[in-house]
Amino acid sequence: MKVDYLFSKRFAVLLGFSKWFLLFSLLLRILFLIWQLNDVNLSIISFFRILGTGFLFDIGVLSFLYVISCLYVVLIPQKWIGKPLDKLFIYSGTAFSILIFVFTFFAEITFWEEFKCRFNFVAVDYLIYTFEVIQNIHESYPLYILIPTMFLISGIIFYYFHKKELFSKAFNSELSFKNRLVSLIISILIMLFYVFFITNSEAEWSKNRYNNEISKAGIYSFFAELRNNKLDFKTFYTAISDEEAFQLLRTNLKEDNSQFLTEGFSIKRKISDSINSNKKPNVVFILMESMSASFMSRYGNKKNITPFLDSIAKQGLVFNNLYATGNRTVRGMEAVTLSIPPTPGQSIIKRPNNDNLYTISNVFKDKGYQCNFFYGGDGYFDNMNAFYGGNGFDIYDRGRGSILSDAIKTTRNNIEDNEVTFENAWGICDEDIYAKMIKVADEYDKKRKPFLNFIMTTSNHRPYTYPNNKIDIPSGSGRDGAVKYSDFAIQQLFKVAKNKPWFKNTIFVFVADHCASSAGKDEIDVKNYQIPAIVYGNQFIKPQEIAKLCSQIDVFPTIFGQLNWSYTSNFFGTNVLAKNYKERALMGTYLKLAHKKADQINILSNQKINSSYIWNSVSNHLKPIPLNQSKIKETISWYQVADYLYLNSKLK
Repeated sequence: MKVDYLFSKRFAVLLGFSKWFLLFSLLLRILFLIWQLNDVNLSIISFFRILGTGFLFDIGVLSFLYVISCLYVVLIPQKWIGKPLDKLFIYSGTAFSILIFVFTFFAEITFWEEFKCRFNFVAVDYLIYTFEVIQNIHESYPLYILIPTMFLISGIIFYYFHKKELFSKAFNSELSFKNRLVSLIISILIMLFYVFFITNSEAEWSKNRYNNEISKAGIYSFFAELRNNKLDFKTFYTAISDEEAFQLLRTNLKEDNSQFLTEGFSIKRKISDSINSNKKPNVVFILMESMSASFMSRYGNKKNITPFLDSIAKQGLVFNNLYATGNRTVRGMEAVTLSIPPTPGQSIIKRPNNDNLYTISNVFKDKGYQCNFFYGGDGYFDNMNAFYGGNGFDIYDRGRGSILSDAIKTTRNNIEDNEVTFENAWGICDEDIYAKMIKVADEYDKKRKPFLNFIMTTSNHRPYTYPNNKIDIPSGSGRDGAVKYSDFAIQQLFKVAKNKPWFKNTIFVFVADHCASSAGKDEIDVKNYQIPAIVYGNQFIKPQEIAKLCSQIDVFPTIFGQLNWSYTSNFFGTNVLAKNYKERALMGTYLKLAHKKADQINILSNQKINSSYIWNSVSNHLKPIPLNQSKIKETISWYQVADYLYLNSKLK
């Protein structure tokens, strides 16, 4: 007895599409293998494991397409097969699907160029912030070539289907309702198998990150991240009792000059300085976009693209061994503003119930400061306005009509057109945002009101464009130019600020939000988390170099220590210059959570998998070592407590 089902001629176009998709996916996977040839762990076994795992996920992508196609085949009456309406649906559906998939393949290549991975939660975010993303693509890539090329490739594939008479087979084939229904049921069962049993983490089979990423399918990864944009720590990670977690962390946070205010599930404590100074310098805090430590001469760069920052470093307090908590801007913001390790999944800045938290603004406002947040783009992006507006900052941004919630009691100020000399997809150039900050600083200085001006820069970001004739590297030519322009803009800021009456009473802080790239072959590419941090203020800050291992979360607690402030802390960060400071760094990706002490790194992964490594700083390589359960528990305590405090509204 002949079985038609999914292999009937009625499905000729779908089968042809499947063969084309599998071929192109294979070619894309081979392209990425060649691209990262020096980084992948490529043996014969791993090569076929990559291709085999990739094929599994590609079938998963097709299973969803089969359900849609089979549903159409079931619903259309037999008498309409091959008629104009049937032809319209199949022709247009096929053409549209080919174009979408071709576009996806192109998008995967550009995404890999930027992030060295398949689509992840960043791609999900980019779907939300369409204006910035479309503008960035327009300014970064030759769309006049790419778009016609995509249409040309799609047209060739469509013509090939026609030439092979796939359409005529579909239009001249009948299939009984029973067989059509069986086809739909089979496709649904396959799709449900993927939905419930095949997670994206099934591709995490290798210790080499590139092997895992190439094994994935971009479309499958995208929808997996869309579905799992939030991760509950205790569900996905190895956990210990909350009592033990808090006990371990409170031991790590204990300082000679601190006293916990409550027992149990809290880290809130009173920091008491013996001097308890009344010093109230202004603070200009600059969170620099993608400013890796490796760009600076003091960390070994030979291109001299940060001459001003290198000169300032010699005159200020410099953190020589400081690491970012994550690989995105919101992670850097979260770390310095909340002084908290990265919680799994989305940053707190983008999660609900993130207003009225205990942030650095509470410390400054208790001292009588005005807190302002400056961003050269639309602060709607990455939920920045809502977060900073809901946590004590007045907003200055380049808004395009987005508004703050009525529940957020703050002031929002637009950066006007006459204040802008240059603008790209991500916002106004660094010189312009500094000029706006200086105007606001002048206003509060006249009111004799100390201020914290928090600036997020944008110039060191693809498409790497900036005003012409400012530096000796042409605008839009690459990362080096963007870095050098960012450094130049800071120099111009100082030239203007030095003539202001508030300059001598001001501390300038320069910290990167994250590195330009954090991708590597290991689970955590440690070197690509090292960032510069410089605190400059001759009246208040003694120049010195800090060699101790530390984190972004320690920047403000260290500054508060330098100012001899007594304050309430709900922070995970501590004063690096305190006598009993315990060296460590915390860093993570969307799924991986790491704890570094000396050269040992413990990593927590979803699926409750834990790993321990020794880091070789010369080769930047992680060597596996046996698990030490006490150190794993210490690692767990940092992240479990952070997750607990947020979920139970104890960061308020």
